[in-house]
Amino acid sequence: MSDIRRLSQHVRPSAISTIYFAALFMLIILANTLFSDRNNNNNDLSVVLDGSPEEEAAEPGSSRKGPALPSAEGLRMNPPANASQAERIAWFNTQLPHFDILKSTHYSKEFDSKVKSFFVRGGGCKVQVFMTWISPAASYGRREFLGLESLFNTNPQACLVIVSRTMDSARGYRILKPLIDRGFKVCALSPDLDSLFKDTPAEAWFRGMKTGQKDPGGIPLPQNLSNLIRLAVLYKYGGIYLDTDFIILRDMSSLRNSIGAQSVDKQGKWTRLNNAVLIFDKGHPILEAFMDEFARTFDGNKWGHNGPYLVSRVIEAKEDNGGVSILPPMAFYPVDWTRIRGYFERPQSRMSSKWVEAKLRQLSGAATYGVHLWNKQSRMVLIEEGGVMGRLIYDHCIICQGVYTLHTTPSSNATAFSSI
Repeated sequence: MSDIRRLSQHVRPSAISTIYFAALFMLIILANTLFSDRNNNNNDLSVVLDGSPEEEAAEPGSSRKGPALPSAEGLRMNPPANASQAERIAWFNTQLPHFDILKSTHYSKEFDSKVKSFFVRGGGCKVQVFMTWISPAASYGRREFLGLESLFNTNPQACLVIVSRTMDSARGYRILKPLIDRGFKVCALSPDLDSLFKDTPAEAWFRGMKTGQKDPGGIPLPQNLSNLIRLAVLYKYGGIYLDTDFIILRDMSSLRNSIGAQSVDKQGKWTRLNNAVLIFDKGHPILEAFMDEFARTFDGNKWGHNGPYLVSRVIEAKEDNGGVSILPPMAFYPVDWTRIRGYFERPQSRMSSKWVEAKLRQLSGAATYGVHLWNKQSRMVLIEEGGVMGRLIYDHCIICQGVYTLHTTPSSNATAFSSI
């Protein structure tokens, strides 16, 4: 003990100061490192979502190589204007070699086993959710990602499968990685449409389209494929289908065999249903009826004919709505597409501020599960700070990066192929 005392007497104040400042310096370096790592993670997300298009190669170890969906140079989505049916079919046959989504490969044939394995591995999947994305992964922008954040913010035990060849790639994985790293269950899987439509009413229709015998119509075929894929995945696996342009506000696990009304009459009876949200058990008969209607009445020239109008036609013809629960517009379509732009704007006066607060109270009620952004109308609109949508999105995000951006990635494909 005396030795220690003698030693302490010889330690100069300058030495103590040196030790103190060295420790302080190390703490500063550690703090800067942690802050830098956090910024780098955010910057990685920014680079992926805002960066220039790159080759959408498969993940290392995957059997699929190269771009999943050819660029515009290799594939024209729209047939020549004013083409006759025969001319469209002839044009479509020249484009068929480029439609990778129609092809069956060794890799895509693993879709069924991968979906089942993913849900089993999820273990605690409170809900099974599907989305589709048939545009290039480079088109997957901030607004789509914010939709994913809202889903997992309100449904943290959801398991999400994005049915997409383009997102089942290195770039797609990088987009989803910030959510995966936080423990959320999401993956993108390349579909095998031959297997998906097998033993469904759509099987013969798809065979005819794949072999170039059918008229795809003037609307890009991927848009109508998205309408059909959502029906087939729910028929085969059950769960919830969501368009990518939704902000989810509530837990959805209590919903079963439901579809949302887009509009109602003065008596409260629905006048239009929408297929942007579909919630059904595996093998539900109404899904089979939807696919049968799709195959029998397909018209690729009428917007909505194979989507919202289709589900409306089928259910209207069924007694007691075919045993399907019709959710009121407030559930998923509380804002009409003609008014959606105003919900993105910041308040400019005391009166408009009161309007924003009133709308937020309304949309925060128990009747609303989500808000459809109507991407076709709003994708180029600024999400302004203080506006209804800006506040809803910010209150339901997880990473919360880039909420207030000019618009989604300027790609017509994003609107045509995923958010109809």
